[in-house]
Amino acid sequence: MATEMIKEAEEESTRGRPKMRTGVVTSAKMQKTVVVRVERRIKHAKYGKYLVRHVSYKAHDESSACAVGDRVRIAETRPMSKEKRWRVVETLEKAEVV
Repeated sequence: MATEMIKEAEEESTRGRPKMRTGVVTSAKMQKTVVVRVERRIKHAKYGKYLVRHVSYKAHDESSACAVGDRVRIAETRPMSKEKRWRVVETLEKAEVV
């Protein structure tokens, strides 16, 4: 898998690899846009307790295939609108239909 990513990075351009994040789709109500919540765990400097921090990104979903609850991988890309600077690369896990 690591060799595949290196090959892809070499083929893309000389700009380097784009930032990648994994998160859960929280909103899919816009056309070709989804809101993805990315969580990360940080350790408190003084007390050592692990805290969960999150940030929401608006990502471009060309095929509008994502639904709320899907786990997706997003990559940084050129600005597509005022707030949209990420695109959906792949859907890792589809949400359960209840």
